[in-house]
Amino acid sequence: MEIPIDDELIAQLALNRVSGIGSLAFSNLLQSFGSASAVFSANRQQLSRVPDVTVESIDILLRGLEATNVEQDLLWLNLDSGHHIITLKQVDYPSRLAQIHRPPPVLFLKGDVSLLQTVQLAIVGSRNPTPAGIDNARAFARNLAATGLTITSGLATGIDGAAHRGALDVNMSGKKNGRMGRTIAVAATGLDRIYPSRHRDLAYDIAENGLLVSEFPVGTGPLRENFPRRNRLISGMSLGTLVVEAAVKSGSLITARYAMEQGREVFAIPGSIHSPLSKGCHWLIQQGAKLVETAEDIAEEILPLLPALDEEKNENHPDNARYASNISKEGRLLLDAIGFDPVSLDILLSRTGFAIDDLSVLLSQLELQKMIDVLPGGRYMRKANR
Repeated sequence: MEIPIDDELIAQLALNRVSGIGSLAFSNLLQSFGSASAVFSANRQQLSRVPDVTVESIDILLRGLEATNVEQDLLWLNLDSGHHIITLKQVDYPSRLAQIHRPPPVLFLKGDVSLLQTVQLAIVGSRNPTPAGIDNARAFARNLAATGLTITSGLATGIDGAAHRGALDVNMSGKKNGRMGRTIAVAATGLDRIYPSRHRDLAYDIAENGLLVSEFPVGTGPLRENFPRRNRLISGMSLGTLVVEAAVKSGSLITARYAMEQGREVFAIPGSIHSPLSKGCHWLIQQGAKLVETAEDIAEEILPLLPALDEEKNENHPDNARYASNISKEGRLLLDAIGFDPVSLDILLSRTGFAIDDLSVLLSQLELQKMIDVLPGGRYMRKANR
């Protein structure tokens, strides 16, 4: 899906590197001159007539491509076959991101670029969460990834890292049965750097089994002003955003506010009225975010938007036909093994021969798709007409 490394791509990458040239100025320059190459050929008088372009930026542009250190991006692109660059005008640019106000003109990618076109749910929260918050983030991500959603977050410590790991849990336990847990990490640095450094191994796993994304050129460090920009990408690529734990003043609420402005769904997990990390979620709920207690609360909003569960495409089908195309062969076998009478996990292990991890993932899938009921005592029963 990469575009050829030609003069225009090099000029766009160079323009993306000019200090003070944000997405609005970038767009104005291209509209004014027709191409990024022409921008670097323009004189001061021509450049000064373009809205939102500062004198400082014009000084850099007049110094030419070489002044931008664009060769760093080109070296990075050629370093690994898993490195990719796409621009806003490409057909493979993520469609939801292209719809936001001032989308980034260039994206740097490392990993499985096809994930850009999948249905994404953002999971964000505190960098210093409670143990329960970590558990909730990982469990929600694992259960929702098992349904086919791609989990998108920001690679930060705390809730972000737990969400990425929850999605990868499905990947590791389900790969042999063809089930994949997909996750996208949006970085606030260039992709040649990992921040925080403690997430180096996690970033490596995501690059191998998911996708790393950044709008920032190679060599960009963790600058404070870049984190809100990263947050708008997280929400912009996703159909909805789940906030697990957040203080009133936090980056997670910035992400949620972006999601609201972008017309996306916002979900929040409530907590103790005495916990500072619950106050942000409670504020979001007061503003109209959906209160969620289980992954099913989110699934009932998001899953109908998955292609396989598109209700408009299946409006003439029987009720259970809306779900059939999204159930794996193993899921069908498990559904048959459950039956319409309450059954325990031990019995299901015996009837199916599945490993416990695989069985847990399949049960989560069927529960989220409302194919089964979970009863007290850890028992399961198939829903009528399913």
